Amino acid sequence: MKKQISYWFLLGLAVWAAIILLRKNGIFIPLINDHFTDCITIPMYCYLIEYIMNSFLGFSWKPDFKFVLTSVIYLSFLFEVLCPKLSHLFTGDIFDVLAYFLGGMLYYLFRIRSFSVVKK
Repeated sequence: MKKQISYWFLLGLAVWAAIILLRKNGIFIPLINDHFTDCITIPMYCYLIEYIMNSFLGFSWKPDFKFVLTSVIYLSFLFEVLCPKLSHLFTGDIFDVLAYFLGGMLYYLFRIRSFSVVKK
């Protein structure tokens, strides 16, 4: 049975679409363009993996702290180390890594940890 997709995830997609549209029109809001999008990347990534695993592959899986942390490390390496070496369109920035980490920890505390506390 397919689970209904989260409104928070859809809101994140809408925010990303709006930011991309603003960028295409030459409108740059520094804090939002530089760090907010990175902050919501890990929660959206983790939620999407959870949704695919549970809705399409039939698992009953929830991301744990290790998954969130390795996601932060993986995406930080990919977008802040590797991609800047391959293309001038990417820039490596320690503040982006901190934004990935902040988003991951917020996702862990509010989505995963809160479910663990409620179950006990």
